[in-house]
Amino acid sequence: MLLRLRLVLPDRPGSLSQVTQVLGASGADITQLTVLERGGGLAVDDITVFCPEGTLKETLAKGLSSVPDVRVEGVWATREAPGTYPELEILKYITTAGERALTTLIDSLPVLFSADWAAAAGAGATVYASWRAPRDVVLPAETPPRPVAATLESGLHVIHAPLPPLALTLMLARADGPAFHRIEVHRLTRILEIFLSLPATERSVARQLRK
Repeated sequence: MLLRLRLVLPDRPGSLSQVTQVLGASGADITQLTVLERGGGLAVDDITVFCPEGTLKETLAKGLSSVPDVRVEGVWATREAPGTYPELEILKYITTAGERALTTLIDSLPVLFSADWAAAAGAGATVYASWRAPRDVVLPAETPPRPVAATLESGLHVIHAPLPPLALTLMLARADGPAFHRIEVHRLTRILEIFLSLPATERSVARQLRK
């Protein structure tokens, strides 16, 4: 199974090797590493690992926390295939999806961001939601001028994004794992900019609203 780890560790030689030793001892195989930020002597890394079935996330987190000066921000399941360029693949599908452009985007975002679900809503009603979304999706009352990350009172981590040309708002949610990082917000912003520039986008939304 694939797991995503978010670690804060000292930005110095040897820190990552200590982490890899712990992962290797637990049977985890690193398949991808992304540096989210560096500064102030620290680095924030997202590491994707392949673990044997039955590996407990709590056990893995406890082992990593034993490494001096390493802080574990989250260990959660991911469906994103490491070593690929998923944004390019999804955007290719969207450009050929015609009236299914919106549904293709919404279904793809949880995979792209190792999240749980995504939904788009307008005029107080959900237009479309991915399969793991709750039956009644409640979006914040105020739509932000640009995509923003937040943690709701329930503990749910979200990115709330406006889709102004479509009079819709979008929510991407992660129940398990850490809050969305600013790099993830920027990544989603760029994807949405491209999506909103596609000729098929407005047609796909119009079709959803007619249902």
